[in-house]
Amino acid sequence: MANAAATQGAAPHPERASAADWIAVAAGALGALMATLDISITNSALPQIQGEIGATGTEGTWISTGYLMSEIVMIPLAAWLTRVFGLRNFLLANAVLFILFSMMCGLSHTLPVMIAGRIGQGFTGGAMIPTAQTIIRTRLPRAQMPIGMTVFGLIVLLGPLLGPVLGGWLAENISWAWCFFINLPVCLALITLLIAGLPADKPHWHDFVNADWIGIVGLSIGLSSLTVVLEEGQRKQWFESNQIVVLSCLTALGFLLIGISQFVAKKPIMRLSLLRNLRYASVIVIVFAVGAGLYCVSYLVPQFLSLIAGYNAEQSGGIMLISGVPAFLMMPILPRLLGKVDFRVLVIGGLLCFAGSCLLDISLTAQSVGHDFYGSQLLRGVGQMLAMMPLNQASMAAVSREDSGDAAGLYNMARNLGGSVGLAIIGTVIDRRSTFHTAAIRESLTANSVLGQDRIAANAASWFAQTGDMAYAKMQALGQLAAQIQQQAAVITYSETFYVLAIALLACIPLALLLRSSAAPGAGASSSGH
Repeated sequence: MANAAATQGAAPHPERASAADWIAVAAGALGALMATLDISITNSALPQIQGEIGATGTEGTWISTGYLMSEIVMIPLAAWLTRVFGLRNFLLANAVLFILFSMMCGLSHTLPVMIAGRIGQGFTGGAMIPTAQTIIRTRLPRAQMPIGMTVFGLIVLLGPLLGPVLGGWLAENISWAWCFFINLPVCLALITLLIAGLPADKPHWHDFVNADWIGIVGLSIGLSSLTVVLEEGQRKQWFESNQIVVLSCLTALGFLLIGISQFVAKKPIMRLSLLRNLRYASVIVIVFAVGAGLYCVSYLVPQFLSLIAGYNAEQSGGIMLISGVPAFLMMPILPRLLGKVDFRVLVIGGLLCFAGSCLLDISLTAQSVGHDFYGSQLLRGVGQMLAMMPLNQASMAAVSREDSGDAAGLYNMARNLGGSVGLAIIGTVIDRRSTFHTAAIRESLTANSVLGQDRIAANAASWFAQTGDMAYAKMQALGQLAAQIQQQAAVITYSETFYVLAIALLACIPLALLLRSSAAPGAGASSSGH
């Protein structure tokens, strides 16, 4: 049975897309930008939001976790819901609901209302990411698909980078509520483009009645619980928390139901059979690792700049945006490269650049500031573009047009899940290695350490000159030394974490050899391998 995505592109495609096709692609891209932007737009404004709604620091993390939890559940459900409601109806409903949930967040004065609004934003925004990829796959001819996939990949990369900068600026200069109100004009533009670019289609209610409900329940329970475990695990000391234990059991139950659905459902909600295609499976594994790299670097660099260099959120965001410069410079040439150069060459080159950028950052010191990241950020931007753009297109080229919706859902879920897993791992690494290095440095500063005693004496003399109280001066000097130890331990830990990221990215290079070449005949209509 043809799905709604297939109906959009079942007819033979001309050599060049029509104006309506490009309007549809623009609508999908705008929706994806809005969804990816809202992942991180609250990060910089979180202190103001928490103060307004009366939330503690721990409670405030649910403002981000709620969005991620619902988004990652919706992404693989999007293909099925598109078949049920029709592509245009589904996206129009999501755009309207996204406006309502955004207004709910902007007007909220309590934590439960804010979290409910963010969960709703995640559900409706999550649907717009894989459907954007599906629109490109089904509305553009093969010759122009590199342009569409480049635009999509650029949005996926820049959305999380722009979010903290825009959110910080709005919170500082207008109001934190505008982090949500800004979605109103964007969604109205999106609705206009959807009406103009997508043809009307009819719902298929029998797809709703005959759906894989075992898989849907399993997916909802498993992915939402897993996201919370990964986001909150380190904060709650992992399995020392009863909540994490219960959620881990629910995760296992959810994945068991997904496994059962693969055998009992006529059309499983999560098409894991697509992974039998080694070309597609290699894309999923690589994008999982690259997603982990993207999210981890987006966390590590601002953390370093904040804790070590003393930058505020807006200043850190400016450094992060440097990695977006190569994206804009490469925009005119990348679609041509995608059409002429083997995907494997581009992805391997991208992984090498991305890993190299991480290796450049292992030499950072406690005196490092923003300009010390310029070289690594520029190289990282090149690596991200060279890796992600071919992966976007390779994921679609590896499957048939009819499977593009399910394939897009798995692809985007893998990228986001990679980010959550990566952040959980580096959170644990940073916490434990910082403790280890702090203890090691303290052990080296014994009472017989001449350097340590000289540093304490110099700091105490400085404080005594200011206060005239020697007991207080010595206490402040010891506090300064403790802070310097913590700072040095953090720098060593960040260097180790960048090194681990580089190794993980380099380990994906052999998998890139399994990718389908862009020059392969019939790439756009290959079987899904099952």
